[in-house]
Amino acid sequence: MISLKQLRYFDAVVKTGHFGRAAEQCEVTQPALSMQIQDLEKLLGAQLLERGRKGVILTDTGRELAVRAAQVLTDIRDMVELARRHGTVLAGSLHLGVIPTVAPYILPPLLPKLRDAYPQIDLHLRETQTQHLVEELLDGQLDLLLLGLPVDDPNIETIRLFDDRFLLATSQAQPIGKNVRATAELLKQDRLLLLEEGHCLRDQALTFCNLQRAGNIDTSGASSLSTIVQMVANGLGITLLPELSLNVETRQGAIRLIRFGEPEPRRVIGLAWRRSSPRKRHFIELGKLITTVASEQLRRARGG
Repeated sequence: MISLKQLRYFDAVVKTGHFGRAAEQCEVTQPALSMQIQDLEKLLGAQLLERGRKGVILTDTGRELAVRAAQVLTDIRDMVELARRHGTVLAGSLHLGVIPTVAPYILPPLLPKLRDAYPQIDLHLRETQTQHLVEELLDGQLDLLLLGLPVDDPNIETIRLFDDRFLLATSQAQPIGKNVRATAELLKQDRLLLLEEGHCLRDQALTFCNLQRAGNIDTSGASSLSTIVQMVANGLGITLLPELSLNVETRQGAIRLIRFGEPEPRRVIGLAWRRSSPRKRHFIELGKLITTVASEQLRRARGG
Protein backbone atom coordinates (compact mmCIF):
# COMPACT_ATOMS: atom_id res chain seq x y z
CA MET A 1 0.00 0.00 0.00
CA ILE A 2 1.36 3.40 -0.98
CA SER A 3 1.77 5.68 2.04
CA LEU A 4 1.28 9.42 2.29
CA LYS A 5 4.87 9.67 3.50
CA GLN A 6 6.11 8.15 0.26
CA LEU A 7 3.99 10.51 -1.82
CA ARG A 8 5.15 13.49 0.23
CA TYR A 9 8.82 12.56 -0.17
CA PHE A 10 8.36 11.91 -3.89
CA ASP A 11 6.56 15.25 -4.33
CA ALA A 12 9.40 17.04 -2.52
CA VAL A 13 12.00 15.47 -4.83
CA VAL A 14 9.95 16.48 -7.88
CA LYS A 15 9.62 20.09 -6.72
CA THR A 16 13.20 20.57 -5.55
CA GLY A 17 14.79 18.45 -8.27
CA HIS A 18 17.29 17.18 -5.72
CA PHE A 19 17.32 14.39 -3.10
CA GLY A 20 19.35 16.39 -0.60
CA ARG A 21 17.14 19.49 -0.73
CA ALA A 22 14.03 17.32 -0.60
CA ALA A 23 15.34 15.59 2.53
CA GLU A 24 15.98 18.97 4.17
CA GLN A 25 12.48 20.13 3.26
CA CYS A 26 10.93 16.96 4.71
CA GLU A 27 13.25 17.11 7.76
CA VAL A 28 14.62 13.60 7.29
CA THR A 29 18.00 12.18 6.32
CA GLN A 30 18.74 11.69 2.64
CA PRO A 31 19.16 7.89 3.01
CA ALA A 32 15.76 7.65 4.73
CA LEU A 33 14.10 9.64 1.95
CA SER A 34 15.86 7.63 -0.78
CA MET A 35 14.72 4.38 0.84
CA GLN A 36 11.09 5.52 0.82
CA ILE A 37 11.35 6.44 -2.87
CA GLN A 38 12.86 3.04 -3.65
CA ASP A 39 10.06 1.30 -1.74
CA LEU A 40 7.52 3.33 -3.73
CA GLU A 41 9.13 2.25 -6.99
CA LYS A 42 9.06 -1.39 -5.87
CA LEU A 43 5.37 -1.14 -4.98
CA LEU A 44 4.57 0.33 -8.38
CA GLY A 45 6.93 -1.90 -10.29
CA ALA A 46 8.30 1.06 -12.22
CA GLN A 47 11.23 3.47 -12.07
CA LEU A 48 10.10 7.00 -11.28
CA LEU A 49 13.34 8.96 -11.09
CA GLU A 50 16.76 9.05 -12.68
CA ARG A 51 19.76 10.72 -11.12
CA GLY A 52 21.35 13.09 -13.65
CA ARG A 53 24.41 15.33 -13.44
CA LYS A 54 22.25 18.40 -12.98
CA GLY A 55 19.72 16.81 -10.66
CA VAL A 56 16.77 14.47 -10.76
CA ILE A 57 15.12 13.48 -14.05
CA LEU A 58 11.57 12.15 -14.08
CA THR A 59 10.72 9.10 -16.16
CA ASP A 60 7.47 9.06 -18.15
CA THR A 61 5.80 7.12 -15.32
CA GLY A 62 7.31 9.53 -12.81
CA ARG A 63 5.82 12.53 -14.59
CA GLU A 64 2.36 10.98 -14.56
CA LEU A 65 2.62 10.04 -10.88
CA ALA A 66 3.94 13.51 -9.98
CA VAL A 67 0.71 15.13 -11.18
CA ARG A 68 -1.47 12.63 -9.31
CA ALA A 69 0.64 12.76 -6.14
CA ALA A 70 0.46 16.58 -6.02
CA GLN A 71 -3.34 16.41 -6.36
CA VAL A 72 -3.66 13.77 -3.62
CA LEU A 73 -1.51 15.78 -1.22
CA THR A 74 -3.50 18.94 -1.96
CA ASP A 75 -6.78 17.10 -1.32
CA ILE A 76 -5.41 15.76 1.97
CA ARG A 77 -4.42 19.27 3.07
CA ASP A 78 -7.91 20.49 2.24
CA MET A 79 -9.47 17.67 4.27
CA VAL A 80 -7.31 18.49 7.27
CA GLU A 81 -8.18 22.17 6.88
CA LEU A 82 -11.87 21.31 6.79
CA ALA A 83 -11.64 19.47 10.10
CA ARG A 84 -9.61 22.23 11.75
CA ARG A 85 -11.73 25.15 10.57
CA HIS A 86 -15.18 23.63 10.92
CA GLY A 87 -17.50 26.32 12.27
CA THR A 88 -14.75 28.96 12.42
CA VAL A 89 -14.53 31.72 9.82
CA LEU A 90 -11.04 32.81 8.74
CA ALA A 91 -8.95 31.39 11.56
CA GLY A 92 -5.52 29.82 11.30
CA SER A 93 -3.22 29.84 8.30
CA LEU A 94 -4.27 31.54 5.06
CA HIS A 95 -1.87 31.79 2.12
CA LEU A 96 -3.13 34.62 -0.08
CA GLY A 97 -1.69 35.42 -3.49
CA VAL A 98 -2.20 38.87 -5.04
CA ILE A 99 -1.19 40.26 -8.43
CA PRO A 100 1.27 43.21 -8.40
CA THR A 101 -1.21 45.65 -9.97
CA VAL A 102 -3.62 45.14 -7.07
CA ALA A 103 -1.46 44.43 -4.02
CA PRO A 104 0.02 47.93 -3.41
CA TYR A 105 -3.39 49.58 -3.62
CA ILE A 106 -5.69 47.21 -1.73
CA LEU A 107 -3.45 45.64 0.92
CA PRO A 108 -2.52 48.77 2.95
CA PRO A 109 -6.15 49.65 3.76
CA LEU A 110 -7.26 45.99 3.85
CA LEU A 111 -4.77 44.44 6.27
CA PRO A 112 -5.71 46.47 9.40
CA LYS A 113 -9.40 45.77 8.80
CA LEU A 114 -8.66 42.10 8.24
CA ARG A 115 -6.69 41.91 11.48
CA ASP A 116 -9.50 43.59 13.43
CA ALA A 117 -12.26 41.49 11.88
CA TYR A 118 -10.44 38.14 12.08
CA PRO A 119 -7.81 38.31 14.86
CA GLN A 120 -7.18 34.54 14.72
CA ILE A 121 -6.01 34.55 11.12
CA ASP A 122 -2.37 33.73 10.34
CA LEU A 123 -1.92 35.48 7.00
CA HIS A 124 0.86 34.73 4.53
CA LEU A 125 1.10 36.95 1.44
CA ARG A 126 2.54 36.19 -1.97
CA GLU A 127 2.75 38.85 -4.70
CA THR A 128 3.55 37.74 -8.23
CA GLN A 129 2.09 37.43 -11.72
CA THR A 130 -1.12 35.56 -12.46
CA GLN A 131 0.45 32.50 -14.09
CA HIS A 132 2.65 31.80 -11.07
CA LEU A 133 -0.20 32.38 -8.63
CA VAL A 134 -2.47 29.93 -10.44
CA GLU A 135 0.26 27.28 -10.54
CA GLU A 136 0.93 27.68 -6.82
CA LEU A 137 -2.79 27.57 -6.03
CA LEU A 138 -3.21 24.29 -7.89
CA ASP A 139 -0.07 22.92 -6.19
CA GLY A 140 -1.56 23.70 -2.78
CA GLN A 141 1.07 26.31 -1.91
CA LEU A 142 -1.60 29.04 -1.88
CA ASP A 143 -5.17 28.92 -0.60
CA LEU A 144 -6.71 31.95 -2.26
CA LEU A 145 -5.94 34.44 -5.04
CA LEU A 146 -6.93 38.07 -5.51
CA LEU A 147 -6.49 38.81 -9.21
CA GLY A 148 -8.04 39.80 -12.50
CA LEU A 149 -10.76 37.53 -13.89
CA PRO A 150 -11.42 35.31 -15.71
CA VAL A 151 -9.27 32.38 -14.67
CA ASP A 152 -9.80 29.53 -17.11
CA ASP A 153 -9.19 26.29 -15.25
CA PRO A 154 -11.85 23.69 -14.42
CA ASN A 155 -10.22 23.01 -11.04
CA ILE A 156 -10.58 26.64 -9.92
CA GLU A 157 -13.70 28.43 -8.68
CA THR A 158 -14.00 32.22 -8.73
CA ILE A 159 -16.23 35.07 -7.58
CA ARG A 160 -16.40 38.59 -8.99
CA LEU A 161 -15.72 41.34 -6.45
CA PHE A 162 -15.62 44.68 -8.28
CA ASP A 163 -14.90 46.43 -11.58
CA ASP A 164 -11.80 48.58 -11.89
CA ARG A 165 -12.05 51.15 -14.70
CA PHE A 166 -9.08 52.33 -16.77
CA LEU A 167 -8.07 55.97 -17.34
CA LEU A 168 -5.64 57.40 -19.83
CA ALA A 169 -2.57 58.94 -18.17
CA THR A 170 -0.48 61.54 -20.00
CA SER A 171 2.07 64.14 -18.96
CA GLN A 172 0.64 67.47 -17.89
CA ALA A 173 2.37 69.05 -20.87
CA GLN A 174 0.39 66.97 -23.35
CA PRO A 175 -1.67 69.30 -25.61
CA ILE A 176 -5.14 67.79 -25.11
CA GLY A 177 -8.33 69.82 -24.61
CA LYS A 178 -9.97 69.92 -21.18
CA ASN A 179 -13.20 68.16 -22.10
CA VAL A 180 -11.71 65.54 -24.39
CA ARG A 181 -12.64 61.91 -23.71
CA ALA A 182 -10.02 59.23 -24.27
CA THR A 183 -10.50 56.71 -27.07
CA ALA A 184 -8.65 53.67 -28.33
CA GLU A 185 -7.65 55.72 -31.39
CA LEU A 186 -6.10 58.39 -29.18
CA LEU A 187 -3.81 55.73 -27.69
CA LYS A 188 -2.35 55.05 -31.11
CA GLN A 189 -1.10 58.62 -31.49
CA ASP A 190 1.66 58.36 -28.87
CA ARG A 191 4.00 55.75 -27.46
CA LEU A 192 1.97 53.46 -25.20
CA LEU A 193 3.93 52.45 -22.10
CA LEU A 194 2.90 49.11 -20.61
CA LEU A 195 4.21 46.65 -18.05
CA GLU A 196 6.53 43.87 -19.19
CA GLU A 197 5.07 40.63 -20.51
CA GLY A 198 3.39 38.36 -17.98
CA HIS A 199 1.29 41.05 -16.31
CA CYS A 200 -2.42 40.58 -16.94
CA LEU A 201 -2.92 44.37 -16.89
CA ARG A 202 -0.70 44.61 -19.97
CA ASP A 203 -2.78 41.99 -21.78
CA GLN A 204 -6.02 43.71 -20.83
CA ALA A 205 -4.75 47.04 -22.16
CA LEU A 206 -3.65 45.47 -25.44
CA THR A 207 -6.99 43.75 -25.86
CA PHE A 208 -8.89 46.99 -25.34
CA CYS A 209 -6.66 48.96 -27.67
CA ASN A 210 -6.46 46.19 -30.27
CA LEU A 211 -2.77 46.98 -30.46
CA GLN A 212 -1.13 43.55 -30.42
CA ARG A 213 0.84 44.38 -33.56
CA ALA A 214 1.13 48.14 -33.28
CA GLY A 215 4.58 49.67 -33.42
CA ASN A 216 4.08 52.24 -30.68
CA ILE A 217 3.96 49.76 -27.77
CA ASP A 218 6.84 50.02 -25.31
CA THR A 219 7.04 47.62 -22.37
CA SER A 220 10.50 48.96 -21.42
CA GLY A 221 11.00 46.09 -18.98
CA ALA A 222 8.95 47.96 -16.36
CA SER A 223 7.53 45.71 -13.65
CA SER A 224 5.60 48.30 -11.64
CA LEU A 225 3.00 50.97 -12.36
CA SER A 226 5.05 53.44 -10.32
CA THR A 227 7.87 53.20 -12.85
CA ILE A 228 5.45 53.65 -15.73
CA VAL A 229 3.94 56.74 -14.06
CA GLN A 230 7.37 58.35 -13.72
CA MET A 231 8.03 57.72 -17.39
CA VAL A 232 4.69 59.27 -18.36
CA ALA A 233 5.27 62.28 -16.11
CA ASN A 234 8.55 62.92 -17.90
CA GLY A 235 6.99 62.89 -21.34
CA LEU A 236 8.17 59.46 -22.45
CA GLY A 237 4.71 58.27 -23.47
CA ILE A 238 1.19 57.57 -22.24
CA THR A 239 -0.37 54.66 -20.38
CA LEU A 240 -3.56 53.18 -18.97
CA LEU A 241 -3.98 53.29 -15.21
CA PRO A 242 -6.55 51.30 -13.24
CA GLU A 243 -8.76 53.47 -11.05
CA LEU A 244 -7.77 51.44 -7.99
CA SER A 245 -4.20 52.71 -8.31
CA LEU A 246 -4.94 56.43 -8.51
CA ASN A 247 -4.82 57.27 -4.79
CA VAL A 248 -1.21 56.06 -4.75
CA GLU A 249 0.12 56.67 -8.24
CA THR A 250 -1.13 60.26 -8.69
CA ARG A 251 1.15 61.20 -5.79
CA GLN A 252 4.18 59.81 -7.63
CA GLY A 253 4.40 62.14 -10.60
CA ALA A 254 2.92 65.08 -12.53
CA ILE A 255 0.43 63.33 -14.77
CA ARG A 256 -2.91 64.16 -16.27
CA LEU A 257 -5.82 61.70 -16.20
CA ILE A 258 -8.45 61.48 -18.93
CA ARG A 259 -11.54 59.32 -18.63
CA PHE A 260 -12.82 57.23 -21.53
CA GLY A 261 -16.27 57.57 -23.01
CA GLU A 262 -18.85 54.84 -22.48
CA PRO A 263 -18.42 51.98 -22.37
CA GLU A 264 -15.36 52.62 -20.22
CA PRO A 265 -12.67 49.95 -20.44
CA ARG A 266 -12.27 48.04 -17.21
CA ARG A 267 -10.91 44.95 -15.59
CA VAL A 268 -12.77 42.61 -13.25
CA ILE A 269 -11.12 41.85 -9.91
CA GLY A 270 -12.13 38.73 -8.04
CA LEU A 271 -11.12 35.82 -5.83
CA ALA A 272 -10.08 32.35 -6.96
CA TRP A 273 -9.64 29.09 -5.03
CA ARG A 274 -9.45 25.37 -5.69
CA ARG A 275 -12.83 23.73 -6.19
CA SER A 276 -11.77 21.07 -3.70
CA SER A 277 -11.18 23.63 -0.94
CA PRO A 278 -13.55 23.33 2.03
CA ARG A 279 -13.20 27.04 2.84
CA LYS A 280 -15.45 28.51 0.17
CA ARG A 281 -17.79 30.26 2.61
CA HIS A 282 -14.77 31.73 4.41
CA PHE A 283 -13.40 33.09 1.14
CA ILE A 284 -16.75 34.62 0.28
CA GLU A 285 -16.78 36.41 3.64
CA LEU A 286 -13.30 37.74 2.98
CA GLY A 287 -14.47 38.83 -0.46
CA LYS A 288 -17.14 41.00 1.14
CA LEU A 289 -14.51 42.76 3.24
CA ILE A 290 -12.25 43.28 0.21
CA THR A 291 -15.16 44.71 -1.78
CA THR A 292 -15.95 47.17 1.01
CA VAL A 293 -12.34 48.36 1.16
CA ALA A 294 -12.08 48.58 -2.64
CA SER A 295 -15.30 50.56 -2.88
CA GLU A 296 -13.89 53.15 -0.50
CA GLN A 297 -10.65 53.36 -2.49
CA LEU A 298 -12.52 53.76 -5.78
CA ARG A 299 -14.82 56.39 -4.29
CA ARG A 300 -11.77 58.42 -3.20
CA ALA A 301 -10.20 58.01 -6.64
CA ARG A 302 -13.33 59.55 -8.19
CA GLY A 303 -13.16 62.45 -5.77
CA GLY A 304 -16.21 61.32 -3.77
